[in-house]
Amino acid sequence: MHKNIADIRINYSKKTLDEADALPNAIDMFELWWDEAVESDITEVNAMTVATVKDGMPNARVVLLKAFDERGFVFYTNYNSTKGKEIEENPNVAVVFFWKELERQVRIRGVIERTTVQESIDYFNSRPEGSKLGAWSSTQSLVVAGKGWLKETFDYYSERFKRGVIPKPPHWGGYRVKPREIEFWQGRPSRMHDRLLYTLQENGEWKIERLAP
Repeated sequence: MHKNIADIRINYSKKTLDEADALPNAIDMFELWWDEAVESDITEVNAMTVATVKDGMPNARVVLLKAFDERGFVFYTNYNSTKGKEIEENPNVAVVFFWKELERQVRIRGVIERTTVQESIDYFNSRPEGSKLGAWSSTQSLVVAGKGWLKETFDYYSERFKRGVIPKPPHWGGYRVKPREIEFWQGRPSRMHDRLLYTLQENGEWKIERLAP
């Protein structure tokens, strides 16, 4: 018999998040939490959920963060994928990081844009050969004939590029999420969680507000 889902609960109590601990800049605050997450040896610490919207219907999937700075949060994908098409239609997106080992969550809302071609080339060139071939082989999100078709396509590109440098496919590259809001969530006992919302102001500064749990 399955355990009653309603009975599954954890009483969070590891840390607190007070205004006195909040850095003025949201990116600096994210970097602080990011460093702590990395040091905690979390598996795939860079996994983040990206949500897009098409015709009023939300869609979400997990991708991997590859860089972040004052400009935003970067990941790479197939521009012709479902997410790519949805982004072209509506550049408003949301991102969620959940680091359960630290009882923390970071929620980001903003607009998304493509990275420069050179940024995409530089990152593509750093990838393992198999990942490069995968970028050429996968018609991401499209219906295919079967697993055999995928293997044949991969083998085709393996043969095609076996004697030279594998270039970046024209349909593959990076996106940068430019945040307008970043919320830092710290789990607390009795579901009285700490939530601090950073909102980017027109002057480039961040407004910090506490949200009720």
